[in-house]
Amino acid sequence: MTKEYRLPPFDLRLAMDTLAAKDPQLATLIKETEEFRIEADGSGSPYEILLEAIAYQSISGKAAATIFARVKALGSNGRIPTPEEMLKLRKPALRKAGLSGAKVLAMKDLAQKTIDGVVPTLEQAERLSDEELVERLVSVRGIGAWTVEMFLIFRLGRPDVLPIHDLGVKKGWAITYGKKHMPTPKQLLAFGERWRPYRTVASWYMWRACQRAGNAAMRKILPAKVRKRPKQTATRAKTRRGNTS
Repeated sequence: MTKEYRLPPFDLRLAMDTLAAKDPQLATLIKETEEFRIEADGSGSPYEILLEAIAYQSISGKAAATIFARVKALGSNGRIPTPEEMLKLRKPALRKAGLSGAKVLAMKDLAQKTIDGVVPTLEQAERLSDEELVERLVSVRGIGAWTVEMFLIFRLGRPDVLPIHDLGVKKGWAITYGKKHMPTPKQLLAFGERWRPYRTVASWYMWRACQRAGNAAMRKILPAKVRKRPKQTATRAKTRRGNTS
């Protein structure tokens, strides 16, 4: 089943014009590649979206879809188990569906934190800031910042999210700006200041840069350079320890 997409809730034309005026390399991508879109079905609750994200972690999409369909079948009327149902489900039943032990624990923690109000409803999520949502959702076992960032970008359509650990964004940056190495997360964060307040849209075009360049070009991009700290001389090391003998 192919996903459908829609325009984000912010002024996309203003975002693209602003980025193009600030950044000539982005201007080319904006002109020659497809526009930013978010998923059309943005009605799922954070609980439902994160439950699916947990199922899809670290395995192929096809296998994950099969496993998640089995998890859904454990709920009432063929729907995703509610948080209350998830807590009542026995671990063996979830393991039989194909979930790892770690994913079972993550799903149950997600259910408990939803009941406790840590994980908000969709209506509450739409009123919370990006920072508040990240802080709340990463407290769930097995949910990292990247998963929350994808939720912010593709479900809520937040305009200023920069996934600094995303491989596609880092490789797209190297391709777009003619670099041999990917940036470190810290370097990408600093560079991305020029893209505010539309870092989401800039990230989208980094992904498009990868798509346009192709796998062969992607494979040529080297890991980020990590600066090595200079070795201390024996004398300097002794001096720092207060030993000058």
